[in-house]
Amino acid sequence: MTEPAHDPVVCDAAITSAFAVLGKRWNGMLLRVLGFGTESFAELRRAVPGISDTMLADRLAELAATGLVVRVVEPGPPVAVRYGLTDAGQRLMPVLDDLGRWASESLAVGAQPADAR
Repeated sequence: MTEPAHDPVVCDAAITSAFAVLGKRWNGMLLRVLGFGTESFAELRRAVPGISDTMLADRLAELAATGLVVRVVEPGPPVAVRYGLTDAGQRLMPVLDDLGRWASESLAVGAQPADAR
């Protein structure tokens, strides 16, 4: 058996961390919607078809824990809860814009991987 001509490539920790968040279903879509401004839970549910209430709540809590999304309670009456991007989330928007352009140019629009169906 011959040795490889080079050391094996290992993905760096920063990219691994980024995809741990962005690679989860719904997260990228939720972040992109919030890139246009704050939204209520119901508005987010309508903006991301197919997401369940439970999954939406879980993903929003997770994105808040990562420091990308903030939950803001607006005093009432009635009391309202809105979600928005933190500064870190806002800094992600140009990356998502580039990703969207790349997808439009390079992937079949509307196509989904077999495991996402």
